[in-house]
Amino acid sequence: MCLLALVSIYLVNVLLTLSNKTYLIFNIGSMKSHKTAGFFIKTASAAIATVSLMVGLPSLANDHVSQTAPKKTTTVAAGNIVQVAVSNGSFKTLVAAVKAAGLVETLSGKGPFTVFAPTDEAFAKLPKGTVETLLKPENKAVLVKVLTYHVVSGSVASKSIKSGSALVKTVEGGSVKVTKSAKGVVIDNSKVVAADVKASNGVIHVIDTVLLPPDL
Repeated sequence: MCLLALVSIYLVNVLLTLSNKTYLIFNIGSMKSHKTAGFFIKTASAAIATVSLMVGLPSLANDHVSQTAPKKTTTVAAGNIVQVAVSNGSFKTLVAAVKAAGLVETLSGKGPFTVFAPTDEAFAKLPKGTVETLLKPENKAVLVKVLTYHVVSGSVASKSIKSGSALVKTVEGGSVKVTKSAKGVVIDNSKVVAADVKASNGVIHVIDTVLLPPDL
């Protein structure tokens, strides 16, 4: 582009020189001479305008690119299991229980974990006063036992569960019975109402009934 501009400037100088010479040679009052000189002057002006346009084109092109270039987007990763439960809004009782049991740090750790998460409605099914009793400091060991019975080591997606029934060991030490059929997935006597809620350190399967260890 720079070379083209230099060539155009050179042509402009040539045209201006020719027009000046033409005007001097034929400056005898002849109308034809003036017309010829005018032609050269107009041509020179057009050439100057062309050069200016060519020089300005790169900056115009750069401005256009900067205005239309798509903005880069960043993908925000899902929070850990505790953060997902807190942000969901349907696990207020579960979150309160996890805090009371001192399991926030554990369930926020690397994992991965699979959590069968009872909703607030699931906790409401328990006999009156059960939740309040479990949340008392003196019952922390029992609360930990109940909550860890809802946790399995590893990230288990619903699609990896085979049809039929199988016992799956929990972090608590006992095993839950997982049954998959055309009707869905059932954990012990609790139905999975929402599967594969992803977290950065595992997966959550939402259940409609609180799981209780058999020896409790």
